[in-house]
Order: sequence, then C-alpha cells, then structure tokens
Amino acid sequence: MSRDRIKETFDAIAQQGRPGLIVFITAGHPDREATLELVPALVEAGADAVEIGIPFSDPLAEGPVIQESSFLAVQQQVSLQECLGMVAQLRDIVPDTPLILMGYYNPIYNYGLSRFAHEAQQAGVDALIPVDLPHAEVRPLARECADHSVHIIYLLAPTSTDESIEAVCTDAGGFIYLVSLTGVTGAREQVSERGFDLLDRVRAHTDLPLAVGFGISNRQHVERVCEQAEAAIVGSALVRVMLESPRDELVERASRLVSELAGKSIAAVGESA
Repeated sequence: MSRDRIKETFDAIAQQGRPGLIVFITAGHPDREATLELVPALVEAGADAVEIGIPFSDPLAEGPVIQESSFLAVQQQVSLQECLGMVAQLRDIVPDTPLILMGYYNPIYNYGLSRFAHEAQQAGVDALIPVDLPHAEVRPLARECADHSVHIIYLLAPTSTDESIEAVCTDAGGFIYLVSLTGVTGAREQVSERGFDLLDRVRAHTDLPLAVGFGISNRQHVERVCEQAEAAIVGSALVRVMLESPRDELVERASRLVSELAGKSIAAVGESA
C-alpha cells in the first residue's frame, strides 16, 4: 500500500496543536532550477505541504500575480511532463512532504488520464487539484488517480450549494480546499468572512482536514483561518515576493516570508538545517 503523506502530515499538525501551512509556487518560475531549490527551502522554512502549479496559457482562476508567473513559465515551455520530472527529483530531497500538483484539465486530458496517473504515482505526487474540473465531470480522472494512490483534492466555494458540498465530501480524500471568497486568486487585506461560513457548512459533512485559500497573506491570516480550519494555503503573496526578487535573492526572500507565515524565526530555521 502506498504511503499517505497527506494524512501523516495533518495528523502531525493536529498532534502538535498548531496551524498548518500549505504554499503554492508555479513550476518553472522563474526557471526550472529555481523550483528544485525553492521547494526544500520552503519546507525547511515551515511549509507543511507544497502545491506545484502546472503552467497553463489560460489560468482563468488566477489573479494577475499567479497569471504572470504562469505566463513566464509557459514562455520557457515548461511542460506537464517536466512538472512530473521535478516532483520525481524533489521526492528524494523532501521524502515526507506532500507534493501536490495543481493545474487545469486541458494539459492533463491531452497528456492522457491513465498515463498521467501512472507517471504521477511513479514520480511521488501525493495529490492533484484540477482547478477547473467540476465535481460532476471528475469521475474518469478520479478513477485513474485512485487506482494509482493519487488523491483528488476538491475545491468548494462560498457559492457551493449544500448538495454539491455533500457530494464532494462523500468523494473527497486527503483534504478539502475551501476557497474563501468569490473571484480570482490574490492577496487581500483581510480574510473573507464568507470563508468562515463555508467552513461551518462543510464541517457538518466531513471529518477530513479543511484548508482555506485565496487572499491569505500574513501570519495573522493563517492564525485566524486555523481557529477553524486545519491549514491555510498561501499562493499569491509568495509568488509576488518571487516576482519581485532578484534571482540571487529569490530563495532567501521566499523562505523568509514562509518562515513568517509559519510563525518561525529565521534563526530557528537556520538552526534546524
């Protein structure tokens, strides 16, 4: 039986009684080597899991920050196959950390669902978040992924009906991704109260860990969200730092932000190395 790193990680978070932190980066941004450098550094800085975005030409759920990172990676022709290869390389470096691919359905469909699921398992992918694939249409992909021990992580939003929440909770594995607001990704000043209403609605249907994303950009947001959720997801705030950093300071600046989000000091991060 394959190892379930997601369950192990959330069990450890619960045992330690602390907020969980999941971070997002775009594969191949600003370059391929940066992804291989960043992931281990972000894990050391306090990330419990890493979402690795598959670059796509039309990332319709993303705000301008993640759109730009995806555009830059697409310009370098970073492919789905390369994303799987990056995970395979990273798996040996961060053997215990959940690595989650996040992307749009078109590249996966064109790659071939069976081929994707098989190669994802071989690479050590723990889960897939198919951003634009409705739950009603996910079954063929979910079946292939289940056969290869790759979780499908479903998204629910404040606009989700009670019927769709119940259906997703019935099929879900790993954790459930709660979108805290309507609209696209991007850092906000405050966490949307609609996200907390959604947490209550979803919690009534499942004991799975709940992770909240969209708009989270600082430690206060992480702590506030994790009063009710098991983890916070940070994407745009981290990608913005990466976009604004000189290449030779990229890993240091990104790690500093993640350590702040995780409530760890830079000194403590250095001592754990």
